[in-house]
Amino acid sequence: MVSGMSVEKGTNLTDAGPTRNDRLTNLVLWGLVIAYVVATILRAILPNLNTFPTILLLFPFTLIHGMKRYPWKGIAIFIVITLIVSGIMENLSILTGFPFGHYYYTDALGPKVTLVPILIFPSYIAFGYLAWVLSILIVGGVRRGSTIFTTVAVPLVASFMMVAWDLSLDPIASTINQTWIWTQGGGYFGVPISNFLGWSLTVYIFFQLFALYLRKSGPTNPPAIPITHYLQIILVYMWTGIGFVLNYPFRPTNTAITDAVGHIWQTSDIYETTAISAIYTMIFISTLALAILLRGRLVLKDESAMRMAK
Repeated sequence: MVSGMSVEKGTNLTDAGPTRNDRLTNLVLWGLVIAYVVATILRAILPNLNTFPTILLLFPFTLIHGMKRYPWKGIAIFIVITLIVSGIMENLSILTGFPFGHYYYTDALGPKVTLVPILIFPSYIAFGYLAWVLSILIVGGVRRGSTIFTTVAVPLVASFMMVAWDLSLDPIASTINQTWIWTQGGGYFGVPISNFLGWSLTVYIFFQLFALYLRKSGPTNPPAIPITHYLQIILVYMWTGIGFVLNYPFRPTNTAITDAVGHIWQTSDIYETTAISAIYTMIFISTLALAILLRGRLVLKDESAMRMAK
């Protein structure tokens, strides 16, 4: 535990050497991270690969990484809560317009469960988990007996981190790729503000429910966490943002595209704006998280040196 931090604010870093199983697990996780980075680069420079669902790399990463942080029951509960809340809210909005706005999914993402493509659900889980761990790093861990402040603050901060991803994703996925269609349009390149407010509400709900579970039934003393545990999360989240930046220099020839209400947008403007958004949201968040992590690491080393000196 980092000295000078409360129990809830510590990152619980450890200098202990990894076991053989830990080394094998880390090898698999780093393999998935590297594969995701490579896939992101290839998708930017080779448009024909845009159909490859990189979530197929992030979902197993989430499962393996999550089981290192929580027992299998903990990550299973996170997944179940996320599936239920996101499924209800997505279907509700498609039918009524609340909370995201009026939209529908095309067939671009493949088979659907009710009105929502199957691939949407692992996306909620994977990026939700990334946002959750980053929020823990910045705000503090939620565990059994945590204060109300931490129990509420972690989900709240995580919800902003999750929506930061959609801020760059949605105009490309909906207006350019037409993976889903906003039937009443919107001011953000065809995307309505209700989408982002709806995202904030939806992801906050499942983050908050998970936090309440941890506060009541989670571990009192979570396992010590190696620095690589957080570095993997930071790299994946940061590289997702870099992927949006890479879309701009490698963008296709500018095209005028018309949304569902007849408004004409320029694809080059969309790619440029989403790149700017990614730099000052996702990449900034990742940089902040990395700075906090390294600061904690330096404090831990100083503590170790002081103990050895005694």
